[in-house]
Order: sequence, then C-alpha cells, then structure tokens
Amino acid sequence: MAACGRVQLLLLLLLLSLCLLTVQALKPLPGFGNVHLPAAAMHQQFRAALPNPGNNAAAAAASSGSRRPTGWKLAEEQACRDDVTRLCPKHSWTNNLSVLECLQDKKEVSSTSNDDDLLWNYKLNLTTDPKFESVALEVCTSTMLEDLHSQGEVIACLERALVREAEQKDKAHQIKDECKKAIMRVAELSADDFHLDRYLYFSCRDDRERFCEHVRVSFSNSFLSSMHTCRNALTTRQKLIAQDYKVSYSLAKACKADLRKYHCNPDTSMPRAREARLSFLLLCLESAVHRGRTVTGDCQGEMLDYRRMLMEDFSLSPEIVLHCRGEIEAHCSGLHRKGRTLHCLMRVTRGDKGTVDNLCQTALQTLIQSADPGADYRIDRALNEACESVIQTACKHIRSGDPMILSCLMEHLYTEKMVQDCEHSLLELQYFISRDWKLDPILYRKCQNDASRLCYTPGWNESSELMPPGAVFSCLYRHAYRTEEQGRRLTRDCKVEVQRILHQRALDVKLDPELQKRCMTDLGKWCSEKTDTGQELECLQDHLEELVSNCRDVVGNLTELESEDIQIEALLIRACEAVIQSHCHDVADNQIDMGNLLECLVQNKHQREMNDKCAVGVTHFQLVQMKDFRFSYKFKMACKEDVLKLCPNIKKKADVVICLSTTVRNDTLQDVKDQRVSLKCRKQLRVEELEMSEDIRLEPELHDACKKDINKFCSSVAYGNAQIIECLKENKKQLSQVCHQKIFKLQETEMMDPELDYQLMRVCKQMIKRFCTESDAKNMLQCLKLNKNSELMDPKCKQMITKRQITQNTDYRLNPVLRKACKADIPKFCQSILGKASDANELEGQVISCLKLKYADQRLSGDCEDQIRVILQESALDYRLDPQLQVHCRNEITRLCAEEAAAQEQTGQVEECLKNNLLKIKQDECKTEVLNMLKESKADIFVDPVLHTACALDLKHHCAAINPGRGRQMSCLMEALQDKQVRLQPECKRRLQDRVDMWSYAAKVAPAEGFSDLAVQVMTSPSKNYILFMIALAVSLLFLVGLLCGRITKRVTRELKDR
Repeated sequence: MAACGRVQLLLLLLLLSLCLLTVQALKPLPGFGNVHLPAAAMHQQFRAALPNPGNNAAAAAASSGSRRPTGWKLAEEQACRDDVTRLCPKHSWTNNLSVLECLQDKKEVSSTSNDDDLLWNYKLNLTTDPKFESVALEVCTSTMLEDLHSQGEVIACLERALVREAEQKDKAHQIKDECKKAIMRVAELSADDFHLDRYLYFSCRDDRERFCEHVRVSFSNSFLSSMHTCRNALTTRQKLIAQDYKVSYSLAKACKADLRKYHCNPDTSMPRAREARLSFLLLCLESAVHRGRTVTGDCQGEMLDYRRMLMEDFSLSPEIVLHCRGEIEAHCSGLHRKGRTLHCLMRVTRGDKGTVDNLCQTALQTLIQSADPGADYRIDRALNEACESVIQTACKHIRSGDPMILSCLMEHLYTEKMVQDCEHSLLELQYFISRDWKLDPILYRKCQNDASRLCYTPGWNESSELMPPGAVFSCLYRHAYRTEEQGRRLTRDCKVEVQRILHQRALDVKLDPELQKRCMTDLGKWCSEKTDTGQELECLQDHLEELVSNCRDVVGNLTELESEDIQIEALLIRACEAVIQSHCHDVADNQIDMGNLLECLVQNKHQREMNDKCAVGVTHFQLVQMKDFRFSYKFKMACKEDVLKLCPNIKKKADVVICLSTTVRNDTLQDVKDQRVSLKCRKQLRVEELEMSEDIRLEPELHDACKKDINKFCSSVAYGNAQIIECLKENKKQLSQVCHQKIFKLQETEMMDPELDYQLMRVCKQMIKRFCTESDAKNMLQCLKLNKNSELMDPKCKQMITKRQITQNTDYRLNPVLRKACKADIPKFCQSILGKASDANELEGQVISCLKLKYADQRLSGDCEDQIRVILQESALDYRLDPQLQVHCRNEITRLCAEEAAAQEQTGQVEECLKNNLLKIKQDECKTEVLNMLKESKADIFVDPVLHTACALDLKHHCAAINPGRGRQMSCLMEALQDKQVRLQPECKRRLQDRVDMWSYAAKVAPAEGFSDLAVQVMTSPSKNYILFMIALAVSLLFLVGLLCGRITKRVTRELKDR
C-alpha cells in the first residue's frame, strides 16, 4: 500500500475530468462572464499550482510530453500490483477510480518513491488534457484570476456549486450524478490531511498557525477560524459533510466499526445519497444508542460534535435553507450563528411570531431528530447558554448532559427560578420534542417495548403512516389509565414516564400536538385573549359546548384524564402545594391517584393554607366537571352502570346527580327493599351532592335562574363557601319569582337533609363534633337546636341555628319533623290556608299559627302537640321565630320595644315588652298576635319564658307532681296564688298577678267567637273549677225546680188532640 500514498492529489484532478459533461452547463460567476485566458497561460498556471513530488525533474519533464495509453490500468503497474492484489477486490481492478478508493481506505503500508513517480505522471497526464483546460476555462475563470492556486480554487468552485444546487429550489443547471459522486469522493480523499484541500489550506493557513500550532495536521482538527475567507471555506466543507459523512475523515474512521455493526452501511436497495447523508448516520447510530446498544466512545464523541454543529448553524442543513428561506428573511435575519436562527425558526413554528410553511416545519423536525438535543441539552448551544443559570441552581443535582436536565427545566417552568430567555428556548425545543415521542430518550427507553406491544410502532429511525410519531404517545396514554379489568396496561416504569410527559404538556397547550392541531380554530375564536400560563386549556374547557366536534373530543378526553390524575395539571399542583402537604400528602404520595387528590383538594378548599390560585384552579375544575359526569372520575366509576340504566340520555353531571338522587329519595320514601341505585353509587352520589352545595355555580339550573338576582342583591359577595346562596336566602322576599321558587326548593331539600346545608355544616362543624357525633345526618339540625342554649355552644353556630329556625317557621314544608308529626292535623284544621298555598311562595308561618291556636284549644294529636310545644317554646324566647308576629308587629316593636329588639341575646324580652304595652298597641293585627301569645301561655307555662323563669322554684315545690301541658301547671300556680296559705316567691307572685290582669283584659278585648272558643276559654281559665262548679250548680237548680213544680203548661184535652 506504501506505493499509493499520494492518491488524494490524483483524485482531485480525476474529478475534473469526470465533470466535463456536467460543468459545461454551469454559468461563470457574475462579473466575469467575458474574461478568457489563453490555453497555454492556463496550462502554465495549473502546472505552477501542482506540488513537486521530490527532486525528480526528469520525471516531471517526461510527463509533459508523454501520455498513458487509453487502456492503461493502475492495478497493472508493478509499484501498486501487490497492494491492489492483497487489499482490493478483484472486480475493481479494471477501474482506476475503484482502485484509488480501495487504497485510500487502507493505510497499513508506507509509500515508495517509485509509486510516487507513477502517480505523479498519471496526475500530470490528466492535468494537461485539452478537455480539462477548456472546461476549467469556462467554469472557473474568475476564480483562477483571483488566486494563483487556481487548481484548489477549481475544486472549491465545484464544491460550492454542489452545495448551491442542494440549497436552491430552481435547479436550472443540475450537476450530473457521476460528477456529484466524483466531487464528494475528492472531498472524502482530502479529509484526512489539511494540506490536501488546497483552497482550505491557503485560506486558513494563518489561522491554523495561530490557533493550531501544536495540533497534528488533520482536517477534522482544523475547525477553528477567525477570518472571513477561512470561515467560508470551513462552512463549505461542513455542508459537504452534511451531504456525505465520509467527507469527515475523523467521523468516518471513528464510527466505521459501529456503522458496520449496526448495519448502517450503504444498502444497494436505497439511494446512495440517503445513506451517505450525515443525518442518516446520526439517526442510525442514535437508534442503536436509544435501544441500549453500545457505541464506541470515539464515535459518540464525533457524533456529539456534529450534532452540535447542526444545531449551531442552520445553513448546514440544505432542506432548511431551501424550504425556510422566506421565514428566515421575514423573521430571523441577522441571527446566523450560535443556533439563534434555528431557535427563531422554532419560535415562528410555535406561532409566537407568525406562520411557517409545512415543508419548513418538516425540515426543522428532521433536523431536531438528527441532532437529538433531547439526549443532551448541551448540543443546543442557544438553550445551554440561556439556561445555564437555571441549571446551576435548580438542576445542579443532575449530572451535566443527562437527559433529565430538560425534564428538570420543565418542572421549574413558570417558577421563580426560571429566567425568560431559558423559558423561551426551552418551550421552542419542547415544541418539537413533544411531536415525536422518540426524541425524549427516557420516555423511549422505558416505553419502547410497550409501544411495540400495544401501538405496533416501527423502529427508532423508521416511520409508519398507520402510526406516525405523534400518534404513538396518544396510544400510550390511552393505555396508561386502563384498569386491570380492561387489560393491556402499560408497565409501571412506562406509566410514570407518560405521566411526566402529560405533566409537562399541561404547562403549555402548544406542547400537545393533537390538541393544538384540532383546536386551532377554536383557540383563535374563543381564547385569543387568554395568553397567560394555562389559560388556553381552561378557556377551551369553559367553552366545551361551543367547540367543534374534533376539538371537543380531544379536550373532553384530556379533561377526563385529568379527573383521574389531577397531578397532570402541573400548574394547579404547584399552586396547591401547601394544601397538599398539610392535608392531602397521604393521597398525593400514591402512585395511582384514582381521583383521590382532587377530592381531597375540594374538601379542603377553604383551609387557611389554600391560596387564591389553588382555590380558583380547583373551582374551575369543579365547574368543568359539571359539563359531563365522565369528568368526575370517581363518580363515573361508581355510577357508570346506574347512569346507563336509570339516566341513559343524560350527560351533564348536575342533571345526572338530580336524576340519581331523585331515584334514591323516591325509593327511600316508598320503603323499597332493593334500592335501584347501587350502594357504591349512593355513597359517591352523597359526595357529589355535598360538593355541589358549596358553590351556586356548581348547580347550573339554580345559578341561571338567579343570575339577575345575584347581580342585583349579591354583587359584592364572593363565590364559594355557599355565600351567594346564603345571600339569596337573606333576600328571599325580594327575589324574582323564578329564583324565589328555586331557593325555596333548595331550602326544602336542605331541611330534609341538613348535611347539604354547606353554611350550617361549615359554621357548626366543631359543635357537631361536640354535641352530635352520634346523631344521624338527617337529624343534625334537630340535634343542634336541642343544644342551642348550651353554655358550650359557639355563638356563630348559635346564630346560624337561629337563622335556620326562622326559615323553618316561615313554612311548615321547611320543617320535615313537624310536617310528618302533623300530617293529619294540618289538612284537618288549616285547609283554608293550604288552598292559598303555592310552590313559589312561603305561607309566612300561617299554618304554624293555625296549629298554635289549636294547641291552645288542646285539639291537636299527641305528636303534633309535642312539635308545636317545641316551636312555641322556641319562639317565646326569640320573637324572630314567629313570622306572623314579625309581619304584623314590625312597627310596634320598633316604636315600643326597640331597646329589647336590639339586644344581642334574645330571651323573650320583646314578647314581654309587647305584653306589658298591650294597651298601647294601635294596630289590630299586632294586638291579636299578642293576645294569641297570652292565650297560648295559659295552655303551657313553658310558652311564657319570663313567667317560667320567675316561678321555677315554686313549680318545683308546689307543682312537681303535675305533668306539663294542657295548662295543668299554670292552673296549679293560679290555685297557689289564690290560696293564702301558700307562700309564693315575690317575683313569681308579681308575674302571676300581671298575667291574670292581662288575661282579664284579653277576655274583654277578644270575647269568645263561639261556643267552642267559650268552652276553650273556660277550660284554660285559672278559675276553671269555680266556673265549672257554678255552671253545674245552675244546671242542678234548674233540674230541681222542674222536678218539684211539675208542668207549667196547660193540660190539653183528648178531644182537641183527636181533631
């Protein structure tokens, strides 16, 4: 092989002879079209440019006059015969170029001077060929005029022409394939020695001596330059390497064994141009690395250099130069170096600066796949420089160059540690990585087997129309959340990586290719002003019903997925970190969420650790869930079969909840043995009902009906904590009819099931734990009412209980216990009032007032009497619990009892004030109400709290054996008052005397309206026994007189009778 050491120079000249037919079509450079040199002068310049292979002048002289015969073969020469026979395949011996290629690849033997002379003569014969002179004269005239070393300029000129052809869309003058191969082969053969590329050598000679004085001369080590000419020469060489990796000697040598090992060598069935491209080599070897195969360190080092080279200079990728020319000129001019132009194009592709052509986007995606910056962020110089400070602070625990660096940066996106330049560069790169799952090396490594098994994916650097790269991830995440019953699930490691990618995609809607593709129109229509972080997806969810079907499907699927694993919403989880750590850490640590974390956040939405961002995010997701019951994962899984069976055509969650809860209520009222709604669904239905009670927006029907009233009466009240609902309740009398009716129905439901009364349960949470731990949920309010006056009762809870008591007393329908106890008495005694009732309006306590009067008449059933007694006792302590008294005596209370009404604690002082000022009351309706109170107090001393408090000791001493009710204890006290031998407490005696006077006045003002009322007055009178005795005495006397005196009437004769 030693005899062939100078083959490179010979091939430089051989190229020119092979290009004779092609370069005829190439035009001279502008400005030099009319310049021609004599052939002899050109020949002399070429001869001068050739290096002298020693001091053998005779050989050189002889070569000028003699030429080899036409059939001369290099393999037949004695100097090269042994090397050719030993090293080169036999079929190549007849082709001089094939022999030269073979010997170029084999460097084991040093050259001899005889072989140098042989090759030198062969080269010289080629250079003096008249055909070569004529071609050089036409194509490279301007080059030769500028540079004495015109031979090197000719090669450089042809190389630049080859590069220009790849970068131009209009190929008017194409170089023939044979000539292209020759040019590239010349570049390959000159790659191992810097001197062999004469144009590069002379352009970069000074720079090489300045920067690379101690570096062994080799082309791959000469990539340093500062001068413009040298930079251009190096750029041309880099572009040639991009078209044929063998032009880089160091890369071809370092990766030769790996290329052969992983079958990356040229395939006869493929076009040579594809296999020789640098991108093909990188893709093939990167595929091996991603599959976990071993690639030598030297080869990986060379690959890293060239991947970095591709990311730094977009012009090295002819497809980008060709297809992205317009975008570069419009948006990215002047940003050529350090990868800035490439990132600018990425930004345009994201839509941040305009639009981009599909061919340009494809070219960018191909480049990113070839360079594979996801495997090592340092390849992307622009990203590396922009994110250096963030990496040093937020990701310093990760080894430099590790693929997890990009994931770490994504985790800190939109945080305080992130800087703006890094944020932009990171999102620009992630935009392309998100569109090909293979560009995330960790995801590919953990999920390649699952993707092959479940998604039938092709190889790493292969493609498939049935399963393009962007569709693979969609396939993976559809399998990631399958249950064991559904089968075909992902492995645990792959699922973790899929969740990681979903978390990242939730940060920016543009990182979800399918979402952006299908929802481009809707994003522009509904969400053009939503530019803040995470707002675009929220906007799409808010307008779910208005979206086109394709967009609605993908947004619905993503929302359904988030309901199962809310941690996908990285921004929400980040905002809720404090609440999660304090209240939900046990469910957050679970690898399988199953909707538990979101449920925990909803339950703790009003904890002190909850900030505004977290509360808004959780509420937003609750509102989105109302659009479709499938968006509530736990509800969907618990009630899916029940919905299909009982509510098949209902989709909205609120309607489904109403449908199922109505079914449950009907089955309960009818005492159905086997409930139609399953137990697990009933339990989850309860959770959903409780959550919906917290915010009026979670009950769309109620919210829509009361929207105008909310704006009118509750505009300053914040949503959440059921505050809007409470505001509407307080302004119930002023509400519109539609809203009033809805609020009344809501109150009716809450009174039947107090656990749905969010405000009551929130304010009285601690008191419920203290007093009502053993009470049933439906008896919670009843329990709180019984303990209302306890010294341990919280004032706020007591105030809330009073509000609910006032509400209950406005209409018997809002008191389920009373309604059940008096179901026979109400239609019997109050039918006239029921005839006037409507669903939209309360009865303002009329039915309860009717029952009170019947209680005083002692005509109610036992159960109803007990409930009315409780109501009388409660309203006697607080006038606000008597709606009729409030309605008719509002002005009198303000005029006569303002001080008592203003008291914070009501203990019956307002009622006592009205009784004491009975003679001063002007309004007849109010006077009637006060008289009714006096009448009711005669029936039971407990109804008169002031009298009961004053006579408590006397009741204990004198009436302990008498059962309360029906006026028995009051009669006992009146008898004690009349008995001079009984000594009552002074206060009790005074209060009793006052009551006697009031009753006497009441009897005068309001006489009995009929015999029944007269009988009731007698029976409830303190002098009942005396009155009854006198009535009995009168009847007895009348009977005796009639018995003794006989008939007073005249006897009638029989004759008169018989007429």
